[in-house]
Amino acid sequence: MSVTSQTNIDLAALAGFLREHDDFVICGHVSPDGDCLGSQLALMHALRSIGKRAVCLLAKDEPIDARLEFLPGVGGLLPAPGYAGPACTFVAVDVPTRDRMNAAATHLLTRCEHSATIDHHAADERMTEVAYVDPDAASTTMLVWELAGLIGADRSGAVAVCCYTGLVTDTGRFQYQNTDHAALAAAAAMVEAGAEPAMVARAIFQSRSLPSVQLEALVVDRARFGADGAYALSWLGLEDFARLGAVRADAEPVIDALRSLRGVAVACVLREQPDSVRGSFRAKDDTDVAALARTMGGGGHKAAAGFTISGPIEAAVERIGILLEKALGTDIAAEEHTA
Repeated sequence: MSVTSQTNIDLAALAGFLREHDDFVICGHVSPDGDCLGSQLALMHALRSIGKRAVCLLAKDEPIDARLEFLPGVGGLLPAPGYAGPACTFVAVDVPTRDRMNAAATHLLTRCEHSATIDHHAADERMTEVAYVDPDAASTTMLVWELAGLIGADRSGAVAVCCYTGLVTDTGRFQYQNTDHAALAAAAAMVEAGAEPAMVARAIFQSRSLPSVQLEALVVDRARFGADGAYALSWLGLEDFARLGAVRADAEPVIDALRSLRGVAVACVLREQPDSVRGSFRAKDDTDVAALARTMGGGGHKAAAGFTISGPIEAAVERIGILLEKALGTDIAAEEHTA
């Protein structure tokens, strides 16, 4: 693993920490994706299989992506705001900082007697009592899968399905740069334990809503290209969602259409929110989009990152276009000079 400034424990010791405690509340980031929900639910099932009490919380009281509703245990998700059940040990999964959790979730973290983090997002500071963070892991569910084995949990069935879902989504169906031997070996073990790749693929990648596809068409139609075609930038406004009857989750897959274009190294889609603009970067070369996102207070992985900025969508499009032109245009000029 890559040592991070947050990490102060190894997985074996973290397993011992979990065995020592009980009354777990497991929480991820707001607007949870497949890796976040998969990690939460897999850990919940694993802990329950060894006799622990555990519940999964949504950082924010918001609908989850309908494509993830097949996950075992998803019906028991509880919103952190208003949660009044047992809470002795807080476990943060797939979330590196308090800023990525809702205020109610961070309040709960503060009042819990014990706390732990398991994640693959590097950050500068540790927010829990103990933490294991491995940025080299393709997904947080890969770490949860290993941890479940170390605590002696039953990894068949629900744990395998949840872990495989996080892995297949965070690797983009095993297409992204984070797909390595370890990821494929873990996927094989999860399938052997009961995960069904075809079922997961149908639920997530073959069940998009019509509004989602219509949003994708808008994104492709509006795309701006720059740095000799090295980047593609597009956007969606609040009016687009209202007119098409789309929800936030419908926009999640649309960036892949830009990323898949020949010659495009970095794709960016901006989504207008009531009081801000949410942006997503995806890279398929060595461009560090997490570094770009950090310049605007965001973060993520080298090949996939996000950020939120204030101001109107039109200003955001211009700002990000300049940022990408500067970042990728400079790289291209340097390559041409070297050649």
